[in-house]
Amino acid sequence: MTEFAQSLADGAVPEGAPRLLKTVTMVGMMGAGKTAVGKALASRLGVPFLDSDAAIVEAANMSIAEIFARDGEAFFRAKETQVIGRLLEGTPGVLSTGGGAFLSEENRDIIARKGVAVCLKAELDVLWNRVRHRDTRPLLKTPNPYGTLRALFEARAPIYAMADLVVETDAHVAIDATVDRVIAALVTRPDVLVFEKTATDG
Repeated sequence: MTEFAQSLADGAVPEGAPRLLKTVTMVGMMGAGKTAVGKALASRLGVPFLDSDAAIVEAANMSIAEIFARDGEAFFRAKETQVIGRLLEGTPGVLSTGGGAFLSEENRDIIARKGVAVCLKAELDVLWNRVRHRDTRPLLKTPNPYGTLRALFEARAPIYAMADLVVETDAHVAIDATVDRVIAALVTRPDVLVFEKTATDG
């Protein structure tokens, strides 16, 4: 293994100015950290941060839970696909998507054509600890939310594994360290992210 490859394996970030060539789409289970890590990644790379759920809420002037209750999940998913396609058209940035977005073959195709999918992978107990005290997750409004989360986790895991890049995250890893892991993964894709030497780098 080369010194550079070892530095990537260790989570080190190359020197130089980052240049993002394609939008990084964060996918994964609810509670995986897509928004928090996505915002920090966008800040680190100096690119826009986009959030498909936030864009849907803004356009509808309703919360996700309210949209689910009034119009149903199928309606929400159709709007989600439209929004993801629109957000991927702009300047390369970091896009956070809802937990169910990557389940759609149409969404996966759009992301593959216009960007790169990065899955944040977390264990079930980590996810549960992050979402259990929130009431903003309409899919968990069931008599047994942990059982529902476990069923979603098991059903969705094979689909999330189809992402271009998978980055492990857990409760003991800080957001900045997770961002380092994501960048290390992205650098293996020179069609997505490059670090350019500047004049001061020599």
